[in-house]
Amino acid sequence: MSKIFTLLFLFVPVVVLGQESQPAQLTVKDIHGRFIRLSDYRGKVVLVNFWATWCPPCRKEIPDLIRLQREYRHRGLQIIGVTYPPQKLAEVRRFVQRAKVNYPVGLGTEETKSRLSRSEALPTTIVIGTDGRIRDIIEGILLPEEFEQKIKPLLK
Repeated sequence: MSKIFTLLFLFVPVVVLGQESQPAQLTVKDIHGRFIRLSDYRGKVVLVNFWATWCPPCRKEIPDLIRLQREYRHRGLQIIGVTYPPQKLAEVRRFVQRAKVNYPVGLGTEETKSRLSRSEALPTTIVIGTDGRIRDIIEGILLPEEFEQKIKPLLK
């Protein structure tokens, strides 16, 4: 069955990153019950980071994301964490509090992730430009050189 889906994806038209006609759309509830809307961050460079508390590379990456948010928020960077299921709200809240995460964290679903990326990798970071369009998709841990090459040039 999975071979059939793989073959179907080969025939889906490929959209060049950053060339979509419509800005990326995403709305998720955060860990406090408020809505996070990607459209509220138009004008900023947004990194939507899909992660999970049960994912070792995700947990390793979070301190770097916290540092990047602190260092580059004044240059227009906004990181949004979106969990990937299965995740329990209490577990995510505890993790966020212990790690001192300084950016919004929303509870995602498989459908949430599929709206922005077909990747099955965790972590996955979607780079959204100031115009709201997807500029890049980074599978795995965001490396310092990837930040320098793919994200920093987009900042003010």
